[in-house]
Formats: sequence, C-alpha cells, structure tokens
Amino acid sequence: MKILVVDDEKDIQPLFEQRFRKEIRNGLIEFEFAYSGEEALTYLDGFEHEAVLILSDINMPGMSGLELLNRIKQKHHNPPPVVMMITAYGDSENYDRAMELGADDFLTKPVDFAELKEKIKILE
Repeated sequence: MKILVVDDEKDIQPLFEQRFRKEIRNGLIEFEFAYSGEEALTYLDGFEHEAVLILSDINMPGMSGLELLNRIKQKHHNPPPVVMMITAYGDSENYDRAMELGADDFLTKPVDFAELKEKIKILE
C-alpha cells in the first residue's frame, strides 16, 4: 500500500519511517512525502493511481489541507484515494469542514500510531 503523507513539518518523515519500520521492511507499506499542498498535487498528477491513502495536515502555509482535500476529491476519483486529515486542533469547525469536503477520516496530533495502524489494516 502506498501512502502519501502531506505536512509542512519535515520532521514528520523520519517519525513515520521509524513507526512503520517493520511494515516498510516487509514491503507492506511504502511512503511518499510532500511538504505542501502544491507538492502533493504535483505528485498525484504524476502518480495518480499509486497513492491509496493520503494523510494530510490541515494547517499548512500556502494551500491548506482543506483546500488540498477539495481538489483531490474533485479531480482524483478513478479510483478515489482514501483521505485522512490530521490536525493539531481537534475543533469541530475543522472536523465539520473536512467531512463536508469528503474526508474519509480525521486524526489529531500527536498522531496515535497504534490507532493509525488499525485504520490502515481496514483499508488493506
């Protein structure tokens, strides 16, 4: 399963690679990282059918995660990727807006990796 992680914080990459070390080594999961909404769209334009799951931060400079979500749901729908939004703010406004735009799930920071692994198992 290929997962695209979108977050402006570059330290997220080693964190995901450490927490999913076993799954990566066993070839079960492959990660790609984008550090902005624009970079994520460029990736999806080139590799549209590769990302099965997209994990996107909501609060990013430039294009927000909510704007990215809207663009993904409008353009990439054959097959549609599963999009989980991640935010440091568990407020109902962001949650409601993400769900209106078609988010498949919602996670809060710091990410509970045990919970995330369970959610990913459902998608396999």
